[in-house]
Formats: sequence, C-alpha cells, structure tokens
Amino acid sequence: MKSFEILDNKDTRSGFGAGLLEIGKQDPRVVAMCADLTGSLVMNLFKDEFPDRFFQAGIMEANMMGVAAGMALGGKIPFTGTFANFSTGRVYDQIRQSIAYSHANVKICASHAGLTLGEDGATHQILEDIGLMKMLPGMVVINPCDYNQTKAATIAIAKYFGPVYLRFGRPKWPVFITEDTPFVIGKALMLSEGTDVSIFATGHLVWKAIEAGHQLAQKGISAEIINIHTIKPLDVEAVIASAKKTGCVVTAEEHQMNGGLGDSIAQLLARTLPTPLEMVAVNDSFGESGTPDQLLVKYGLDSYDITAAAERAISRKN
Repeated sequence: MKSFEILDNKDTRSGFGAGLLEIGKQDPRVVAMCADLTGSLVMNLFKDEFPDRFFQAGIMEANMMGVAAGMALGGKIPFTGTFANFSTGRVYDQIRQSIAYSHANVKICASHAGLTLGEDGATHQILEDIGLMKMLPGMVVINPCDYNQTKAATIAIAKYFGPVYLRFGRPKWPVFITEDTPFVIGKALMLSEGTDVSIFATGHLVWKAIEAGHQLAQKGISAEIINIHTIKPLDVEAVIASAKKTGCVVTAEEHQMNGGLGDSIAQLLARTLPTPLEMVAVNDSFGESGTPDQLLVKYGLDSYDITAAAERAISRKN
C-alpha cells in the first residue's frame, strides 16, 4: 500500500477560491456570481481582483442560474456559487431548462456538500445532489478530494465547454494530491495499485479510502485505490480494468447510496462485468447536526467502514 504525505490541512472550498482567481487571470471571459455567500465560498479573492466581473445575486438562486445561462449564451464563462443544497435542489428547474437543455457553458460550483458540513444539520447537508445532477443530459459532475485537486478542477472546467457541476466542502481536510498532479476531466486517478479488492472513492472519502488501504494492508489484503473525481462521465476503462484485476469492488462516497457513484459503477458492472460490490454511502437517511468526524462514523462512512466493506466484498468473491 502506497503511503501519502499529508502536505497540509485545507478546506476544498479554498481550493475553489484559489482556482477561480487563477482562471480569472488567464481568461477574461470568466465571470463569477454568488448568492450572498461570497466569503463562505472564498469568492472574495475573485471579487477583489475583478470587481467588474463579479455579480452579487443576493438570496435569489433561481435568478442567478437564469442570469448565468444568459451570460453563457453571450460568450462569457460564468461560475455560480452557493451551498450545494441551494445549487441543486432549490434551482433544479432553472438548471434543467435554462442550462442543461441549452447546453449552456455554466459552471455550477457547490460548496458545503455532504455530511461533513457538520453542525448546520440535515436541512443543509444535501446528500442527493450528485444524483440530481448526473441525471441531466450533458451535465459533467466533478467531486474532487482535496484542496489541490479542487483548485486544479476549477481551472480545468473553465477550459471545458458545457455545463459542469463542481462539488466541494467546508471542513479542513488532508491535502495529499501534489500541486503538479494533472487533472483530466473523465479520467480516474490511480492512487495505489492492488490485487485483492478495488476501492473507488470520491470527494472527502478518498482520504478515508487511503486510511482503509493501510488498515487492510495490516491484514495482508492488497487494496487498489482509485480516485473517481469525475463521476460523470465515468472512466469506464479504469473501472472495468481494476474490477477485472481484483474481482471485487467497494465504492465510497459522502452521498446517498441511491443515485451516487456506487450506483453508476454498479450499473456499469452489471452491464459489462458482473462483480461482487459493496457500497459505503448514506443508506436512505437524512443527516443531523454534529462534527464531521462524528457524522462520518455514525452514518458508516469512516475508514473502518470501508475496510469492513472490502472484507465483505472479498468474502463474496471467494
């Protein structure tokens, strides 16, 4: 099992803020708008540098999506910013009709996603957003794992033409992806090769998968760990190649079991390579208030849960 150095502890939303500032310097077509959460999404960096290209929408998320679609059709590259709950559930009709249907070049940037939002509780901890967004035709769905990967993803999506949903979070989290690691939309990132079980993880749970890999190594189990930062389009070749090699699969995500990464991989394997599969995800439940670590443990998303899922998958294979 490959070891990873923790380079820092930073929130992924700060990676978004840094990436937005950098791509703003590179491309004058980039504009940004926020629904009254500029500081929370670290969009103040862009606002201070490019005040004429920043638009405060206020608490009118639906209007913000419509304005973004219009700006995209006018040749701009708009980045919208608000919490994941308000970026999807509150404005789904506007995204579907004005952005996805028109294939408008809008980047929907969603912070404070998942259980690790913590104390804000169930009303803000959206766990359905990946499913909502991946079902929209033509929508790219990206869920990076740390500060550096979120920064790289933010820059990459500005260079891609079409609607994108970029998901990130609030808590400080281990930074382990190096600054020079390439980010390619739709291409999974192999973190550690293994032979006994494939672990496909996304977002914050990539680090938990790495921890699980070390726990499994202590038991003599060789885990292959792959970072699926792009949930749609899914890297079909990487998933099938790894599942073929190890013969069993675990998926890990901070999202509902229904509609998330595990759902996508299960569908793929059912059609092409039936394989024992275990999912580490929230099982048809809303969240609650608590610290990020407390909630990951309570809802079965900790590294020990990934380890147990890997052992179950291996026993089914055998």
